[in-house]
Amino acid sequence: MNLTRTGSIQNCVASGARLLVLLALASALTACAGFSAASLNPLGWFSDDDTNPPTPLVDIPVEVTMRREWSVNIGNGQGDNYTEITPSIDGDVIYAASENGTVVAIDISSGNTLWKIRVEDVITGGVGSGDGLVMIATESAEVVVLDQADGTVKWQHAVSSEVLSAPQTNGDIVVAQTVDDKLVALDAGDGEQRWIYETTQPALTLRGSSKPVITSDAVIAGFSNGTLVAVSAEGGVYLWEERVAVPEGEYDIDRVIDVDGDLLLDGGRILAASYQGNLMAFEVTSGRIVWGMEASSYHGMAQGFGNIYYCDDKSQVFAIKDNSEDIVWENADLINRAITAPTTIGNYIAVADYDGYVHLLSQIDGRIVGRIQADNDGVRANLLADNGRLYVFGNSGRLTAYQLQ
Repeated sequence: MNLTRTGSIQNCVASGARLLVLLALASALTACAGFSAASLNPLGWFSDDDTNPPTPLVDIPVEVTMRREWSVNIGNGQGDNYTEITPSIDGDVIYAASENGTVVAIDISSGNTLWKIRVEDVITGGVGSGDGLVMIATESAEVVVLDQADGTVKWQHAVSSEVLSAPQTNGDIVVAQTVDDKLVALDAGDGEQRWIYETTQPALTLRGSSKPVITSDAVIAGFSNGTLVAVSAEGGVYLWEERVAVPEGEYDIDRVIDVDGDLLLDGGRILAASYQGNLMAFEVTSGRIVWGMEASSYHGMAQGFGNIYYCDDKSQVFAIKDNSEDIVWENADLINRAITAPTTIGNYIAVADYDGYVHLLSQIDGRIVGRIQADNDGVRANLLADNGRLYVFGNSGRLTAYQLQ
């Protein structure tokens, strides 16, 4: 979990010696030293091995194996910054990018490189793809749009601050969400700004954001104040707003309720999860609450077998019976291993962890039934599944395709 400071913290010391309070205090001290929007990584800045050690892996009865089909190097991967640059599949091509500016288009079947380019900036957000476009965002707060055919830059446009998630398009507009809680729509043809929507940002937030979802006539996005907002795709006009979570607690650190995980669009409803809040489902057209339950997650969700799957902030994996609060099963074998969002593939759920292991869990009972180490440097990017194949983008920059057997 990374934290971004957007204001001052008061009375931090009074809250005791908990690690999160130390993070908040360190963030305030960093800001005083002249750094803005300081990002903190508990695993990097503080040693919490004694208080929150990663659960050791134990031997498992292997019921399914993962055979490597191909592997391609994509620059320096996630680099030194705490980015989560996830590849994107569009048709028979997978598009991937690394922090050092490398963007690659790869044939999804063979692993052959179709084109490879380098942008002259650090990439912080991406990858989005669709309607002939490949979309990334840079450290200098620019959205860069490439041509899917050959990777040439079609246009680039400055926005108000960094974009840490993948920009999205419907062919008419390109939509990006910035870390200062603005939603901006740019013309897909030339990059000119069409409209901008902004919300009020809390004093303390997680560093990250969910990628916006574009429906037939609306753009829906989750924000760091715990709200889910829908605006019209045509003009950015407000349609509805609902709370995924309500801030509670005396201190800023207790009131962090970001909606950072990717939203899940399921027909006429959209699902969102918040940190220290809830998992909720809303009607797409009206925002009416369909159902909800208490949860704490900064990851996206998956669905299958009539269940909703999510991992909480401790890296426990849960299966919830859809449209209810009934827990079908839960798996605590990966606690504190910083796992990715769950991805469904066949009869299984795939997650990857900080050590680079990919784990396959049974959708039926949550048992871990398969495992492979994909990258010694770990995996932060979400996994992708397509036609029975699993695609893993490791932190080192290695993109690998696995076939389940």
